[in-house]
Amino acid sequence: MTDTMVDLGPQTRIVARLAEGVTDEQLSAPTPCPDYTVRNLLGHVLGLATAFRDAAGKRLGATTDTSPDAAVPDIGPDWRTELPKALAELAGAWRDPDAWTGMTRAGGVNLPGAVAGAVAADELVIHGWDLARTTGQPYEPDPAALQASYAFLLAAAEPPGGDRGPFGPVVPVPADAPLLDRTVGLSGRDPHWALRG
Repeated sequence: MTDTMVDLGPQTRIVARLAEGVTDEQLSAPTPCPDYTVRNLLGHVLGLATAFRDAAGKRLGATTDTSPDAAVPDIGPDWRTELPKALAELAGAWRDPDAWTGMTRAGGVNLPGAVAGAVAADELVIHGWDLARTTGQPYEPDPAALQASYAFLLAAAEPPGGDRGPFGPVVPVPADAPLLDRTVGLSGRDPHWALRG
């Protein structure tokens, strides 16, 4: 087991719980992801769960080669069954120490296994926040996944610790703000984002 390993199980269960709390009426609501409604966000989470599951097992192909920007994701009629299953499989795949070693691919990008695992943690933490914020559900991410997400985003900012993150301009957040708010800011989101209407 390497020092970089994070058990993604607690965070995948949090995201699955949030998804379970989504009502059919909320599927068309906007999210902090500008081009995504809730249904698109859920489709994205389903896709990334599958892609990062396969990246962990070094099973490279269509799921790991497709850029997340290739198309706006959507959900099918069985998403309430498929999503928690995919999230559980994702967590299981990253419990294998070999997932965190060597090289793999996700989103069409070749990267070290440890970095891919950190990206998976980041995706789960940030999109969990997106989903909770949009649907009005309480959210407390898994501490280990949150720390991995923060470390990944901080290291990826350009210049290191700078004002350009991997997903867009960093939103300034006070240094004494909660870690979740600072992580959300590094992802290019306003921690105070709220659904208007």
